Amino acid sequence: MGSFMLGNGTSLAQLSEKMLAAAKRAGADHADVVATQGTSIAIEVRNSALEQVERSEGIDIGLRVFVGGKMATVSGSDVRDVLLETMAERAVAMAHEALRDPYLTLATADQFAEKWDVDALEIFDPTPEPAADLLESDARRAEAAARAVGGVTQVQSASAGFGTSEIHLATSNGFMGGYRRSNRYISCVAIAGQGAGMERDYDGDSRIFQNDLRSAEEIGQNAGERAVSRLAPRKPKTGTYPVLYDERISSGLIGHLLSAISGSAIARGSSWLRDALGKTVLPEHLSLIEDPHRPRAGGSRPFDGEGLATRSRCIIDNGVLTGWTLDLANAKKLDMVSTANAGRGVSTGPMPTNWNVELTPGQHTRSDLLRDMGTGVLVTSLIGSTINPNTGDYSRGASGFWVENGEIAYPINEMTIAGNLRDMLCRIIPANDARAHLSHRVPSLLVEGMTIAGG
Repeated sequence: MGSFMLGNGTSLAQLSEKMLAAAKRAGADHADVVATQGTSIAIEVRNSALEQVERSEGIDIGLRVFVGGKMATVSGSDVRDVLLETMAERAVAMAHEALRDPYLTLATADQFAEKWDVDALEIFDPTPEPAADLLESDARRAEAAARAVGGVTQVQSASAGFGTSEIHLATSNGFMGGYRRSNRYISCVAIAGQGAGMERDYDGDSRIFQNDLRSAEEIGQNAGERAVSRLAPRKPKTGTYPVLYDERISSGLIGHLLSAISGSAIARGSSWLRDALGKTVLPEHLSLIEDPHRPRAGGSRPFDGEGLATRSRCIIDNGVLTGWTLDLANAKKLDMVSTANAGRGVSTGPMPTNWNVELTPGQHTRSDLLRDMGTGVLVTSLIGSTINPNTGDYSRGASGFWVENGEIAYPINEMTIAGNLRDMLCRIIPANDARAHLSHRVPSLLVEGMTIAGG
């Protein structure tokens, strides 16, 4: 793909080449560069008036150098030639003072991604940037829709925005590639009630392609209705109940699992799943698939942060954990092969990172699961987190709704839900309501036998 041009007529590819050359002159054995360029506009309205307009444009560059088995990373946003030289010299000096690490390495030429089709990923919308007054209209319409909901007393914020970014990776041993992303969003936060009885909730949507975005009116109305539904909450009775994690927050449970199978956690020995390879970690009819090539998804990318070609994989196959999530260094520590999951920023080195994942959906709706659970808790918001990384013991503050006879009875808050993640995940029951456009497609999840601490 073509590269956007910087203000001085230089592309990110050319800038990366300059940085690599500077690193070589400074004494680096090997190096890699991540360069990014982005623009964004964000507009917020409050009380029917324009509250804030922000527009930003920026370039950032990160350099990682290897010197005699040692490594250092530096980053900056001033890309003048003289400062590129200074960055390279500083990075090499820092590397000389670092400790040797036998696991640090660049990918070899035979590991690099060679051909990719960025257009097939559909991660960049080529339509023009929306005008500021159009974004302001989005925010105003969302706010008006929220205010129109009976019981809403104020709208804390209504905002809309748009952004694009370009990412470019280059290494001293031959890899060079980049791609662009785009994003447009609308969000709204509504407040219902008065004084100490106020309750707040939100809705929002973020899409790669502008035409996929939900309407501002729907977003505002949902935010208002959700806030009103939380009025006059009670504390639930302490006990053991089934808990249904609403689709808005259920991906957090799968996120805990993904964190536990990260190669960095496994290499440190600090994971509650460190002995689970080849063992059952989900119900036997459920699988977890990672697909970095899914069109119009935020986690899609043609190559990872080390230049390896990304690929689909079955992380959990019919309940059984098939492998860890690995970058090059952690794969080497574990005597394994990278899964092409190196995430990378301009100021940080590669770390194992998951792309798009999808949990096998269930056969029933969320309403079906509510009906079948009888008496229990529907959790719609989580607050704070206490999770033991070694044991998987889990405790989180939460709010949501009390379910009685299979129907939502009243809102509840000031409660703690607790359990053990390994046990919890082995008995999850998924609904079929996952949103298809999200990077993590996870439906509402029912977990039976959770401990609830309330009133």
